[in-house]
Amino acid sequence: MANHKIITLLLAAAALAASCGQGGKRAAQQAQPRPFQAASVPAVYTSKEEAVEYLTEHYWDAWLAGDGRTDSTLILGTQDKDVEQAFSNYIAILDQAPLPLARKGMRGLFSKIEAKQLSDTSSRFYLAFTDIVSRYLYDPNSPMRDEDFYLPFVSAMAESPCTRDNMRIAYRHEAKMCSMNPRGSVAPDFVITRRNGSRFNLHSVKAKHLLLFFSNPGCNACKEIIDQVMAIPNIEARMASREIAVVNVYIDEDLKAWREYEHNYPRSWYSGYDASGIIRADLLYNVRAIPSLYLLDAGKRILMKDAPTDRVVALLSESRQ
Repeated sequence: MANHKIITLLLAAAALAASCGQGGKRAAQQAQPRPFQAASVPAVYTSKEEAVEYLTEHYWDAWLAGDGRTDSTLILGTQDKDVEQAFSNYIAILDQAPLPLARKGMRGLFSKIEAKQLSDTSSRFYLAFTDIVSRYLYDPNSPMRDEDFYLPFVSAMAESPCTRDNMRIAYRHEAKMCSMNPRGSVAPDFVITRRNGSRFNLHSVKAKHLLLFFSNPGCNACKEIIDQVMAIPNIEARMASREIAVVNVYIDEDLKAWREYEHNYPRSWYSGYDASGIIRADLLYNVRAIPSLYLLDAGKRILMKDAPTDRVVALLSESRQ
C-alpha cells in the first residue's frame, strides 16, 4: 500500500488537471488544443523507482498520441501554460532518476518532438517545444536549469533535419559546453590567488562538501547567495570542522574593484581570483553567468553543476557528518 501511495503522489505532482466544458461548448472545445495529459503508470509498476523509470520514458506518450491538437497554438505565448507546467513536472521526475536514465528520457523526448514535427512539416510545434526546453534547462536565469539534462536534447537539435541551418553552429557550441564537467566527474583543478598574493589549488581544500562559488564584487545576486549560505544552520561550526568549505572565485579582469570589495566576503571562506584567466577562457568550466555554483564532494566529484542556489542550500542544510 505504501508503494501505491508513493506512485499516486508522484503522478499527482506530474499530472495536470484538465477541465472540459460540456454541452454547447463542445464545438468551441474542438477548436482548442487538447489539454495536457500525463501518461498513467501501469499497476504492474509497484515501486517509486519503477514509476520514475516508466514516466521518464513514457510521460509524454498520452499527450502526443492520437488526433488531438498538440500544435504550437498550445505552447506559444501566454494563452495556455499547460505544457510549460508539464515540462516543469517532468524535470522533477528526472531529478529522481539516475542521470543515465534521465538523459535517455530527454533523448527520447526529443525523438518524439521531432517525429511530431516531421508528421506535419507546416506546424511550428518543434520551434515552440524546443524553445520551452531551452528556456527551462539552459537559460542562466532559470531556477530549473540543468546542463546534464539539456545535453542529449541540444546534441540532437544540432543534427536534426527540423533545425534551421543557421542555428546548428550555436547548438553544437551549447552541446560542447554542456558536455564539460558532468555530474559525477572530478572537478578540474586550478590555482586561486588570494588578495595578499599567496596561492592555493582548488583540490587542496579539504571538506566533506565544497561549494565552488564564482562571484563578482557588488553583485546583488551574489550578496543574496552569501546571506543564504551563511544562514545554513551551524554553518561556522561546520566550516571549522571541514564538513563544508566555500571557495569563492573572481574570474573577471577588474582586480581593483575586487580588492576593494574583498573584505565583504566571510573570513571563513577561501576567497581569491583566477589570475591565469583560464576560467574566463571557458577552458575548465562553463561559467555562463555570474553568480554560478558548483557543489563538490570530498573527492572533488561534482554533485551539482551551475546549480540553483535553493537546491544547493537545501542539500547543505540537510547533510550531516
